Amino acid sequence: MVLPDNARMAEQDPLAAAARAAQLRETLHHHAHRYYVLDAPELPDAEYDRLFQELQALEAAHPDLLTPDSPTQRVIGRVLDGLAPVRHAVPMLSIQTETDTSAAGALAFDARVRRELALPEDAPPVEYAAELKFDGLAINLRYAAGVLVQAATRGDGETGEDVTHNVQTIGQVPLRLQRPQDGLQGQTWPAVLEVRGEVYMRRDDFEALNARQRDKGEKTYINPRNTAAGAVRQLDAKVAAQRPLSFFAYGLGDVQGWPEGQEPATHAQLLDRLAAYGLPVSQDRRVVQGAEGLVQFHADMLARRDALPFDIDGIVYKVNSLALQKQLGFKTREPRWAVAHKYPAQEQLTLLRGIDVQVGRTGKLTPVAKLEPVFVGGTTVSNATLHNLFELRRKGVRVGDTVIVRRAGDVIPEVVGRVATQPGPRQPYVPNFRLPQQCPVCASAVVRERGGMDHRCSGGLFCAAQRKQAILHFAGRRAMDVEGLGDKLVDQLVDGGIVRTLPELYTLGVAKLAALERMADKSAANLVAALEKSKATTLARFVYALGIRQVGEATAKDLARHFGSLDRLMDAPLDELLQVNDVGPIVAQAIRTFFEQPHNREVAEQLRAAGIHWPEHEAALGPQPLLGKTLVLTGTLPTLSREDAKALVEAAGGKVAGSVSKKTDYVVAGEEAGSKLAKAQELGVPVLDEAGLKALLAGGG
Repeated sequence: MVLPDNARMAEQDPLAAAARAAQLRETLHHHAHRYYVLDAPELPDAEYDRLFQELQALEAAHPDLLTPDSPTQRVIGRVLDGLAPVRHAVPMLSIQTETDTSAAGALAFDARVRRELALPEDAPPVEYAAELKFDGLAINLRYAAGVLVQAATRGDGETGEDVTHNVQTIGQVPLRLQRPQDGLQGQTWPAVLEVRGEVYMRRDDFEALNARQRDKGEKTYINPRNTAAGAVRQLDAKVAAQRPLSFFAYGLGDVQGWPEGQEPATHAQLLDRLAAYGLPVSQDRRVVQGAEGLVQFHADMLARRDALPFDIDGIVYKVNSLALQKQLGFKTREPRWAVAHKYPAQEQLTLLRGIDVQVGRTGKLTPVAKLEPVFVGGTTVSNATLHNLFELRRKGVRVGDTVIVRRAGDVIPEVVGRVATQPGPRQPYVPNFRLPQQCPVCASAVVRERGGMDHRCSGGLFCAAQRKQAILHFAGRRAMDVEGLGDKLVDQLVDGGIVRTLPELYTLGVAKLAALERMADKSAANLVAALEKSKATTLARFVYALGIRQVGEATAKDLARHFGSLDRLMDAPLDELLQVNDVGPIVAQAIRTFFEQPHNREVAEQLRAAGIHWPEHEAALGPQPLLGKTLVLTGTLPTLSREDAKALVEAAGGKVAGSVSKKTDYVVAGEEAGSKLAKAQELGVPVLDEAGLKALLAGGG
């Protein structure tokens, strides 16, 4: 690790080390808050990493400087034997649930509050704080002198479980409270402050987690709520750290000694105070007047529910005045001053009537469940994805089963499992579902890459289901570079039956294009000119434009360089393909499968007949000073963009990698080079500037 001069000096001088460590902790806490809570980072990731590594090095050299609130303590290595019980100083009680999802639920709560307060009919409306009911796991965070000392689950309300080691891994949970920027003098926060809140998982994080699980062939998770709850209760913090958890604060537990002038008078002020301490508080909250305000907030959030980045299952209403909350008190174990007003469930049971196969834009075959229609997540669902054959088999789902269907937000409805004990009479045996061997759209062979989870149609240039995707890829800037051929125009061309295959693009005329909606004569003429211009290209661009599975830009260049002609590439056997730089068995088989489909070869020939051309053997003739070399680019170069530098390296036969290792030949570093430069220096990898790169490209290395 390469440290700046002040860090090296601090390693030797204990006083300087202590001052530098304190400064680093303060800086890292500030930027973590900007990143995780405010979503407004001020620092590049590489610079944050550099400061973090500097603090790690200082703490390693001076173990006495290590503090519980140090940012380096977020991921703890120890594995617990079990979760220790925690007795709550203030019980974590549940609140009453209003299951009537109509406006009547809000009206009933307001009527109860007014009755308990003995308000006359002509009294002013009661002021309420309305907020979201998050679908996660309730957590109590205990801060002593502003430092997080314990995190515990709700448990039975009286006793929970100590999950501090896992909650410390959640970036949004501050290890040390922030000093409020409100001008208040004296003590900054209560001596003891217990913050109640919810650990949850965002929908996009949950979908990405399941996608990673599917790619690895491992089990997927049913819903974000259960996944978050399971992560929080892990014995190994490293497992929790791998789950993308988030947190919202919404209330208090034990509080000992509010600083003078800081004790809130309302629930809304309380949430503002928690936000000032650096805790994440949802902005989707509102202070409203009376029942009408509650009804309006409930309706507004229902309309926005699908657009929220996380799951909610309702709204929570609280009397805003803390004095009135105290006056209302509790009924049994539920506060009279709060209620949860539910929304329709996002998971339901229904009958699986059949399984169809859908071919996506990229050729992926997806089994789709045909369901007995069921109302879930605010809409009627009759189709739901089963993702792939292997996940379907893991879930043990068969036609005739009662299944769990989930729909949350704009996520495609999915079958997440079957009911183990099926209601009703036992269904007759149904054999396991099998995917077809030929594409149901174009009859091309269905293939699955070795070790992969997905089955795909191999007729990429021919299959109607993949037509739009094939055209957009073909016309892309790094492929044939047809300017003006974007999504909306491709939709018109394909949906209108004007273009059915790639070669038909080159038969388009100005009159036919100008007749399309929102297409002027000038735009039509420009597109025709762009298509004509694209005919003069390179073999590498053309090969990439064909959209062969597993063949990206770099591989297309390697193929063009090795074979020098399209005919040689199309006829190349597997053993010759394997001789190409960085082409392994999976890539070689994908290329072979593509060109074994007669219609793919025919489309390639028709494109050549339409006038697409390139200099024969041009790719194999140029000098290759970097052949077999691997380079890593980092930082900002004086005159070359990252993309331009990469193109020059690849044109010279080199490969550009994303990370530094012992196999890296050179690191090219510009301004603000980050951890990659430090890694290169640590491993002894030669480091070049832009001038050094140009000398290398010119053969002067």
